[in-house]
Amino acid sequence: MSRSSCGAIGASTQAFVESSFHSLASAEAATPAFQRWLLRDAASLEPGRILGGLVYGATEGNTVLPAGLACVPAALLLQQPLTADVWLAGGPVTAGQTGCVRWRHDDGHLFGAVDLEEDGSGLEALSRRAYADLFACLAETGFAHLHRLWNYLPRINEDGGGLERYRQFNAGRQQAFLDAGQAAFEGSPAACALGLHRGGLVLRFLAAKVAPQPIENPRQTPAWRYPADYGPRAPTFSRAAVVRQPDGAKRLFVSGTASIVGHATVHEGDLHAQLDETLRNLDAVLAEANRLGGGGFALAESDAVVYVRHPADASLLRDRLAAVMGTDSPFLRHAVFLHADICRRDLLLEIETHMSVPDRLAVQAASSIEAVGTSGTAPTPPLDEPKR
Repeated sequence: MSRSSCGAIGASTQAFVESSFHSLASAEAATPAFQRWLLRDAASLEPGRILGGLVYGATEGNTVLPAGLACVPAALLLQQPLTADVWLAGGPVTAGQTGCVRWRHDDGHLFGAVDLEEDGSGLEALSRRAYADLFACLAETGFAHLHRLWNYLPRINEDGGGLERYRQFNAGRQQAFLDAGQAAFEGSPAACALGLHRGGLVLRFLAAKVAPQPIENPRQTPAWRYPADYGPRAPTFSRAAVVRQPDGAKRLFVSGTASIVGHATVHEGDLHAQLDETLRNLDAVLAEANRLGGGGFALAESDAVVYVRHPADASLLRDRLAAVMGTDSPFLRHAVFLHADICRRDLLLEIETHMSVPDRLAVQAASSIEAVGTSGTAPTPPLDEPKR
Protein backbone atom coordinates (compact mmCIF):
# COMPACT_ATOMS: atom_id res chain seq x y z
CA MET A 1 0.00 0.00 0.00
CA SER A 2 1.76 3.12 -1.17
CA ARG A 3 2.01 6.42 0.64
CA SER A 4 -1.08 8.54 -0.02
CA SER A 5 -1.95 12.21 0.25
CA CYS A 6 -4.86 13.48 2.27
CA GLY A 7 -5.96 16.93 3.37
CA ALA A 8 -6.03 17.79 7.06
CA ILE A 9 -9.21 18.64 8.92
CA GLY A 10 -9.14 19.54 12.62
CA ALA A 11 -6.94 21.52 14.94
CA SER A 12 -6.16 21.24 18.63
CA THR A 13 -7.76 19.34 21.48
CA GLN A 14 -7.26 19.25 25.23
CA ALA A 15 -3.83 18.17 26.44
CA PHE A 16 -5.14 15.43 28.73
CA VAL A 17 -6.74 13.77 25.70
CA GLU A 18 -3.57 13.90 23.63
CA SER A 19 -1.43 12.51 26.44
CA SER A 20 -3.63 9.40 26.68
CA PHE A 21 -2.84 8.14 23.19
CA HIS A 22 -0.14 5.65 22.26
CA SER A 23 3.39 6.92 21.71
CA LEU A 24 6.73 5.76 20.35
CA ALA A 25 7.66 4.37 23.76
CA SER A 26 4.52 2.22 23.97
CA ALA A 27 5.10 0.84 20.47
CA GLU A 28 8.12 -1.15 21.60
CA ALA A 29 6.10 -3.40 23.90
CA ALA A 30 2.92 -3.49 21.81
CA THR A 31 1.29 -6.71 20.62
CA PRO A 32 -0.60 -6.74 17.30
CA ALA A 33 -3.86 -4.86 17.80
CA PHE A 34 -5.48 -1.61 16.75
CA GLN A 35 -4.15 1.19 18.92
CA ARG A 36 -5.28 4.80 18.77
CA TRP A 37 -2.53 7.26 17.93
CA LEU A 38 -2.28 10.91 17.08
CA LEU A 39 -1.29 10.90 13.42
CA ARG A 40 1.78 13.04 14.05
CA ASP A 41 3.12 10.39 16.44
CA ALA A 42 2.24 7.47 14.16
CA ALA A 43 4.10 9.24 11.35
CA SER A 44 7.26 9.12 13.50
CA LEU A 45 7.34 5.31 13.61
CA GLU A 46 10.15 3.59 11.76
CA PRO A 47 9.33 2.53 8.18
CA GLY A 48 7.92 -1.00 8.15
CA ARG A 49 6.64 -0.78 11.74
CA ILE A 50 3.06 -0.18 10.59
CA LEU A 51 1.09 -3.01 9.05
CA GLY A 52 -2.02 -0.93 8.34
CA GLY A 53 -4.64 1.29 9.85
CA LEU A 54 -7.32 3.94 9.51
CA VAL A 55 -6.72 7.69 9.56
CA TYR A 56 -9.68 9.80 10.72
CA GLY A 57 -10.25 13.31 9.50
CA ALA A 58 -8.14 13.28 6.35
CA THR A 59 -9.36 13.67 2.77
CA GLU A 60 -7.83 14.32 -0.61
CA GLY A 61 -5.22 17.05 -0.31
CA ASN A 62 -1.67 17.43 0.91
CA THR A 63 -1.25 15.36 4.09
CA VAL A 64 1.17 12.52 3.32
CA LEU A 65 0.39 9.34 5.25
CA PRO A 66 2.86 6.69 6.36
CA ALA A 67 2.84 3.54 4.22
CA GLY A 68 -0.01 1.25 5.25
CA LEU A 69 -2.38 3.87 6.61
CA ALA A 70 -5.58 4.58 4.69
CA CYS A 71 -8.02 7.48 5.00
CA VAL A 72 -11.56 7.42 6.31
CA PRO A 73 -12.59 10.49 4.29
CA ALA A 74 -15.09 11.96 6.75
CA ALA A 75 -14.69 15.30 8.52
CA LEU A 76 -13.55 15.32 12.14
CA LEU A 77 -15.81 17.20 14.53
CA LEU A 78 -15.13 19.09 17.79
CA GLN A 79 -11.79 20.40 16.49
CA GLN A 80 -10.16 17.05 17.12
CA PRO A 81 -6.64 16.41 15.78
CA LEU A 82 -5.89 13.96 13.00
CA THR A 83 -6.06 10.55 14.63
CA ALA A 84 -5.32 6.99 13.49
CA ASP A 85 -6.13 3.46 14.54
CA VAL A 86 -2.79 1.79 13.84
CA TRP A 87 -2.05 -1.94 13.60
CA LEU A 88 1.65 -2.46 14.27
CA ALA A 89 3.39 -5.19 12.30
CA GLY A 90 4.48 -8.31 14.13
CA GLY A 91 7.26 -9.02 11.64
CA PRO A 92 8.44 -8.19 8.10
CA VAL A 93 5.70 -6.69 5.94
CA THR A 94 4.84 -7.87 2.42
CA ALA A 95 2.81 -5.51 0.20
CA GLY A 96 0.93 -6.11 -3.02
CA GLN A 97 -2.23 -5.55 -5.03
CA THR A 98 -5.00 -7.90 -6.17
CA GLY A 99 -7.38 -6.24 -8.61
CA CYS A 100 -8.49 -3.03 -6.91
CA VAL A 101 -7.34 -4.18 -3.45
CA ARG A 102 -4.10 -2.79 -2.02
CA TRP A 103 -2.86 -4.99 0.81
CA ARG A 104 -0.07 -5.50 3.34
CA HIS A 105 0.54 -8.47 5.59
CA ASP A 106 2.94 -9.91 8.13
CA ASP A 107 2.79 -13.56 9.24
CA GLY A 108 -0.37 -13.05 11.28
CA HIS A 109 -2.61 -10.37 9.77
CA LEU A 110 -3.51 -8.65 6.52
CA PHE A 111 -4.81 -5.11 6.15
CA GLY A 112 -6.44 -4.11 2.87
CA ALA A 113 -7.91 -1.02 1.24
CA VAL A 114 -10.14 -0.30 -1.76
CA ASP A 115 -10.96 3.12 -3.25
CA LEU A 116 -13.19 3.09 -6.32
CA GLU A 117 -14.79 5.98 -8.14
CA GLU A 118 -18.26 5.31 -9.48
CA ASP A 119 -18.09 4.37 -13.15
CA GLY A 120 -21.74 4.45 -14.24
CA SER A 121 -22.27 0.71 -13.72
CA GLY A 122 -24.26 1.29 -10.53
CA LEU A 123 -23.38 0.85 -6.88
CA GLU A 124 -24.53 -2.79 -6.80
CA ALA A 125 -22.08 -3.76 -9.55
CA LEU A 126 -19.32 -1.65 -8.04
CA SER A 127 -19.62 -3.17 -4.56
CA ARG A 128 -19.80 -6.66 -6.05
CA ARG A 129 -16.59 -5.97 -7.96
CA ALA A 130 -14.83 -4.57 -4.86
CA TYR A 131 -15.77 -7.57 -2.75
CA ALA A 132 -14.90 -10.04 -5.50
CA ASP A 133 -11.39 -8.60 -5.56
CA LEU A 134 -11.28 -8.64 -1.77
CA PHE A 135 -12.03 -12.36 -1.68
CA ALA A 136 -9.54 -12.98 -4.48
CA CYS A 137 -6.96 -11.21 -2.30
CA LEU A 138 -7.74 -13.48 0.66
CA ALA A 139 -7.47 -16.58 -1.54
CA GLU A 140 -4.18 -15.40 -3.05
CA THR A 141 -2.53 -14.54 0.26
CA GLY A 142 -3.95 -17.31 2.47
CA PHE A 143 -5.52 -14.97 5.04
CA ALA A 144 -8.88 -16.69 4.90
CA HIS A 145 -10.78 -15.07 7.77
CA LEU A 146 -12.21 -11.55 7.78
CA HIS A 147 -12.10 -10.00 11.24
CA ARG A 148 -13.46 -6.53 10.50
CA LEU A 149 -14.77 -4.52 7.53
CA TRP A 150 -15.31 -0.77 7.16
CA ASN A 151 -17.54 0.38 4.27
CA TYR A 152 -18.06 4.01 3.23
CA LEU A 153 -20.14 5.16 0.28
CA PRO A 154 -21.34 8.57 -0.89
CA ARG A 155 -25.01 9.59 -0.69
CA ILE A 156 -25.92 6.41 1.18
CA ASN A 157 -29.56 7.40 1.76
CA GLU A 158 -30.31 8.73 -1.72
CA ASP A 159 -32.34 6.99 -4.38
CA GLY A 160 -30.16 5.16 -6.87
CA GLY A 161 -32.73 4.67 -9.59
CA GLY A 162 -35.61 2.94 -7.88
CA LEU A 163 -33.65 1.55 -4.95
CA GLU A 164 -31.85 3.32 -2.09
CA ARG A 165 -28.10 3.35 -2.61
CA TYR A 166 -27.40 1.52 0.68
CA ARG A 167 -29.72 -1.26 -0.47
CA GLN A 168 -27.90 -1.40 -3.80
CA PHE A 169 -24.64 -1.74 -1.92
CA ASN A 170 -26.09 -4.55 0.23
CA ALA A 171 -27.20 -6.44 -2.87
CA GLY A 172 -23.75 -6.31 -4.45
CA ARG A 173 -21.96 -7.14 -1.21
CA GLN A 174 -24.13 -10.15 -0.42
CA GLN A 175 -23.85 -11.52 -3.95
CA ALA A 176 -20.06 -11.29 -3.78
CA PHE A 177 -20.08 -13.22 -0.50
CA LEU A 178 -22.23 -15.92 -2.12
CA ASP A 179 -20.11 -16.00 -5.29
CA ALA A 180 -16.99 -16.60 -3.17
CA GLY A 181 -18.59 -19.24 -0.95
CA GLN A 182 -18.22 -16.97 2.09
CA ALA A 183 -20.59 -16.78 5.07
CA ALA A 184 -23.13 -14.20 3.91
CA PHE A 185 -25.56 -14.87 6.74
CA GLU A 186 -24.80 -16.46 10.11
CA GLY A 187 -21.09 -16.10 10.82
CA SER A 188 -20.55 -13.05 8.60
CA PRO A 189 -17.85 -10.62 9.80
CA ALA A 190 -18.17 -7.53 11.97
CA ALA A 191 -18.65 -4.43 9.79
CA CYS A 192 -20.01 -0.91 9.43
CA ALA A 193 -21.45 1.03 6.48
CA LEU A 194 -21.60 4.82 6.58
CA GLY A 195 -22.38 7.59 4.14
CA LEU A 196 -19.74 10.04 2.95
CA HIS A 197 -20.20 13.51 1.51
CA ARG A 198 -17.48 13.15 -1.12
CA GLY A 199 -15.53 10.54 -3.07
CA GLY A 200 -16.41 7.03 -4.17
CA LEU A 201 -16.72 3.58 -2.63
CA VAL A 202 -14.23 3.06 0.22
CA LEU A 203 -13.49 -0.33 1.83
CA ARG A 204 -10.99 -1.11 4.58
CA PHE A 205 -10.56 -4.55 6.11
CA LEU A 206 -8.53 -6.69 8.48
CA ALA A 207 -8.09 -10.43 7.87
CA ALA A 208 -6.08 -13.20 9.50
CA LYS A 209 -5.50 -16.94 9.55
CA VAL A 210 -7.39 -17.35 12.84
CA ALA A 211 -11.20 -17.52 12.64
CA PRO A 212 -13.16 -14.96 14.71
CA GLN A 213 -16.14 -15.79 16.90
CA PRO A 214 -19.18 -13.86 15.62
CA ILE A 215 -21.32 -12.15 18.26
CA GLU A 216 -24.97 -11.13 17.97
CA ASN A 217 -27.07 -8.82 20.13
CA PRO A 218 -30.02 -10.49 21.92
CA ARG A 219 -31.91 -7.16 21.72
CA GLN A 220 -31.67 -7.01 17.94
CA THR A 221 -32.61 -9.18 15.00
CA PRO A 222 -29.42 -10.37 13.29
CA ALA A 223 -28.89 -8.05 10.32
CA TRP A 224 -28.75 -10.99 7.91
CA ARG A 225 -32.31 -11.89 9.03
CA TYR A 226 -33.83 -8.47 8.37
CA PRO A 227 -37.17 -8.67 6.52
CA ALA A 228 -37.54 -7.51 2.92
CA ASP A 229 -38.82 -4.13 4.20
CA TYR A 230 -35.13 -3.14 4.34
CA GLY A 231 -34.31 -4.15 0.80
CA PRO A 232 -34.14 -7.21 -1.48
CA ARG A 233 -30.87 -8.35 0.13
CA ALA A 234 -30.16 -8.18 3.85
CA PRO A 235 -27.01 -6.50 5.20
CA THR A 236 -24.07 -8.90 5.58
CA PHE A 237 -22.51 -8.49 9.02
CA SER A 238 -22.52 -9.70 12.61
CA ARG A 239 -22.89 -7.30 15.54
CA ALA A 240 -19.34 -7.99 16.77
CA ALA A 241 -16.46 -10.44 16.64
CA VAL A 242 -14.12 -11.83 19.30
CA VAL A 243 -10.70 -13.04 18.18
CA ARG A 244 -8.44 -15.13 20.40
CA GLN A 245 -4.81 -14.82 19.40
CA PRO A 246 -1.83 -17.14 19.97
CA ASP A 247 -0.03 -14.27 21.74
CA GLY A 248 -2.36 -14.57 24.75
CA ALA A 249 -4.56 -11.60 23.87
CA LYS A 250 -8.11 -11.37 22.60
CA ARG A 251 -9.63 -8.63 20.47
CA LEU A 252 -13.18 -7.35 20.31
CA PHE A 253 -14.47 -5.60 17.19
CA VAL A 254 -17.94 -4.10 17.64
CA SER A 255 -19.80 -3.24 14.44
CA GLY A 256 -21.57 0.05 13.88
CA THR A 257 -24.37 0.17 16.49
CA ALA A 258 -27.41 2.43 16.53
CA SER A 259 -30.88 2.94 18.02
CA ILE A 260 -32.48 -0.23 16.67
CA VAL A 261 -34.49 -2.74 18.71
CA GLY A 262 -35.47 -5.92 16.96
CA HIS A 263 -35.15 -4.67 13.39
CA ALA A 264 -36.92 -1.32 13.86
CA THR A 265 -35.52 2.15 14.46
CA VAL A 266 -36.70 3.59 17.79
CA HIS A 267 -36.79 7.19 19.14
CA GLU A 268 -36.99 8.83 15.73
CA GLY A 269 -35.93 12.49 15.96
CA ASP A 270 -34.80 12.26 19.62
CA LEU A 271 -31.00 12.54 19.80
CA HIS A 272 -30.56 11.78 23.50
CA ALA A 273 -32.97 8.85 23.44
CA GLN A 274 -31.19 7.41 20.39
CA LEU A 275 -27.84 7.70 22.17
CA ASP A 276 -29.22 6.00 25.30
CA GLU A 277 -30.66 3.17 23.18
CA THR A 278 -27.37 2.83 21.32
CA LEU A 279 -25.53 2.50 24.63
CA ARG A 280 -27.99 -0.16 25.78
CA ASN A 281 -27.25 -2.06 22.58
CA LEU A 282 -23.50 -1.70 23.10
CA ASP A 283 -23.87 -2.97 26.66
CA ALA A 284 -25.83 -5.96 25.36
CA VAL A 285 -23.23 -6.75 22.69
CA LEU A 286 -20.40 -6.57 25.21
CA ALA A 287 -22.32 -8.75 27.67
CA GLU A 288 -22.73 -11.36 24.94
CA ALA A 289 -19.06 -11.04 23.99
CA ASN A 290 -18.11 -11.55 27.63
CA ARG A 291 -20.45 -14.53 27.94
CA LEU A 292 -19.11 -16.27 24.85
CA GLY A 293 -15.57 -14.90 24.92
CA GLY A 294 -14.52 -15.44 28.52
CA GLY A 295 -15.05 -11.96 29.96
CA GLY A 296 -12.79 -8.95 30.36
CA PHE A 297 -14.41 -6.51 27.90
CA ALA A 298 -15.62 -3.17 29.27
CA LEU A 299 -17.24 -0.48 27.11
CA ALA A 300 -15.64 2.37 29.06
CA GLU A 301 -12.19 0.93 28.28
CA SER A 302 -12.70 0.72 24.51
CA ASP A 303 -11.70 2.99 21.60
CA ALA A 304 -14.84 4.29 19.93
CA VAL A 305 -15.80 6.12 16.75
CA VAL A 306 -18.99 8.17 16.97
CA TYR A 307 -20.59 8.91 13.60
CA VAL A 308 -22.86 11.97 13.73
CA ARG A 309 -25.39 12.90 11.03
CA HIS A 310 -25.70 16.56 12.05
CA PRO A 311 -22.39 18.19 13.13
CA ALA A 312 -24.18 20.50 15.59
CA ASP A 313 -25.14 17.39 17.62
CA ALA A 314 -21.56 16.34 18.31
CA SER A 315 -21.03 18.46 21.44
CA LEU A 316 -24.36 17.31 22.88
CA LEU A 317 -23.37 13.69 22.33
CA ARG A 318 -19.93 14.22 23.85
CA ASP A 319 -21.45 15.83 26.97
CA ARG A 320 -23.93 12.99 27.40
CA LEU A 321 -21.21 10.38 26.93
CA ALA A 322 -19.07 12.18 29.53
CA ALA A 323 -21.94 11.95 32.01
CA VAL A 324 -22.42 8.23 31.33
CA MET A 325 -18.83 7.04 30.87
CA GLY A 326 -16.91 9.59 32.94
CA THR A 327 -14.66 12.31 31.58
CA ASP A 328 -11.52 10.31 32.38
CA SER A 329 -12.66 7.06 30.76
CA PRO A 330 -10.58 5.82 27.81
CA PHE A 331 -13.84 5.68 25.83
CA LEU A 332 -14.37 9.43 26.09
CA ARG A 333 -10.71 10.47 25.98
CA HIS A 334 -10.06 8.41 22.83
CA ALA A 335 -13.43 8.78 21.07
CA VAL A 336 -13.32 10.10 17.51
CA PHE A 337 -16.36 12.09 16.31
CA LEU A 338 -16.96 12.04 12.55
CA HIS A 339 -19.53 13.67 10.28
CA ALA A 340 -21.27 10.88 8.35
CA ASP A 341 -24.70 9.76 7.24
CA ILE A 342 -26.08 6.66 8.94
CA CYS A 343 -27.47 3.76 6.91
CA ARG A 344 -31.08 4.72 7.75
CA ARG A 345 -32.45 8.22 7.27
CA ASP A 346 -34.10 8.18 10.71
CA LEU A 347 -30.89 7.38 12.61
CA LEU A 348 -28.95 10.34 14.00
CA LEU A 349 -25.82 8.57 15.23
CA GLU A 350 -23.90 5.32 15.18
CA ILE A 351 -21.09 4.08 17.42
CA GLU A 352 -18.48 1.41 16.73
CA THR A 353 -15.65 0.41 19.03
CA HIS A 354 -12.81 -2.03 19.57
CA MET A 355 -10.43 -3.14 22.29
CA SER A 356 -7.78 -5.71 23.15
CA VAL A 357 -7.43 -7.42 26.54
CA PRO A 358 -5.35 -10.28 27.98
CA ASP A 359 -6.96 -13.66 27.35
CA ARG A 360 -6.97 -14.93 30.91
CA LEU A 361 -8.29 -18.32 29.88
CA ALA A 362 -5.29 -18.80 27.58
CA VAL A 363 -2.89 -17.66 30.30
CA GLN A 364 -4.56 -19.91 32.87
CA ALA A 365 -4.52 -22.84 30.44
CA ALA A 366 -0.79 -22.35 29.89
CA SER A 367 -0.29 -22.22 33.65
CA SER A 368 -2.34 -25.39 34.00
CA ILE A 369 -0.13 -27.21 31.52
CA GLU A 370 2.89 -26.09 33.53
CA ALA A 371 1.23 -27.27 36.73
CA VAL A 372 0.47 -30.67 35.21
CA GLY A 373 4.13 -31.03 34.36
CA THR A 374 5.13 -30.51 37.99
CA SER A 375 2.25 -31.98 39.98
CA GLY A 376 0.29 -34.15 37.56
CA THR A 377 -2.96 -32.29 38.38
CA ALA A 378 -4.36 -29.31 36.50
CA PRO A 379 -6.32 -26.63 38.39
CA THR A 380 -9.64 -25.49 36.90
CA PRO A 381 -9.38 -21.84 35.76
CA PRO A 382 -12.31 -19.58 36.69
CA LEU A 383 -14.02 -17.49 34.02
CA ASP A 384 -13.45 -13.75 33.99
CA GLU A 385 -16.35 -11.77 35.41
CA PRO A 386 -18.07 -9.71 32.70
CA LYS A 387 -17.54 -5.96 33.11
CA ARG A 388 -19.75 -3.08 31.98
